[in-house]
Amino acid sequence: MPQQRLLELERVRVHYGQVPALVDIHLHINQGECVTLVGANGAGKTTLLKTISRLLPLTSGQIIYNGKTVNGRSPHELVALGLAHCPEGRQVLARQTVLDNLRLGAYTRRDRRAIAEDLEQQWHQFPRLRDRRHQLAGTLSGGEQQMLAIARALMSRPQLLLLDEPSLGLAPTIVREIFNSLTTLRNQGMTMLLVEQNAHLALQLGDRGYVLEAGQITLSGPAPDLLQDERVKQAYLG
Repeated sequence: MPQQRLLELERVRVHYGQVPALVDIHLHINQGECVTLVGANGAGKTTLLKTISRLLPLTSGQIIYNGKTVNGRSPHELVALGLAHCPEGRQVLARQTVLDNLRLGAYTRRDRRAIAEDLEQQWHQFPRLRDRRHQLAGTLSGGEQQMLAIARALMSRPQLLLLDEPSLGLAPTIVREIFNSLTTLRNQGMTMLLVEQNAHLALQLGDRGYVLEAGQITLSGPAPDLLQDERVKQAYLG
């Protein structure tokens, strides 16, 4: 039985002024897949995620989500349609409590009982956040802020979760904790597009992967194959 295609990018181009940032990007994500995007700093990975979530304008091409072109949609409309973006640098609301940050993650929803159930799910998924639910987000450690950023994104009940560098700047023990949570989400059927500096961890988690170099996809395939590819090993796996 063919997999349902949740996201598809066709010949996507993005420019910063006159400078091309993304060139003829073709990419797809099937329902229930974890797809990882590997590349060096400056390759265009964050630009690609921002383009998908409509934080950056397209120069040309098509973004097709759930079978419909969403080029003209605003970021908050895409959230309501089931796309959540967990940005690089976490960007939690520092002067709001952990609980308020999570409630704001559900701002497009009106189903109060289900929102309360999802809050309980996030406390279960991230017990540290339950213990700090009345604490200001800006006083959390970096790892706790990353957990909060992921949990906040999940409060919108996304069909597709975009994750930008979830391990950035975190200690190895916290990185393992974060990736254990992402593994749980993947096993629960969450569809994810993951940008991650730790290519080895990302490809271990992912079903498929794309390699992005200077704004162009140069390689793609099943994640286990990319882990064994000599070009990927030399460039990204040390």
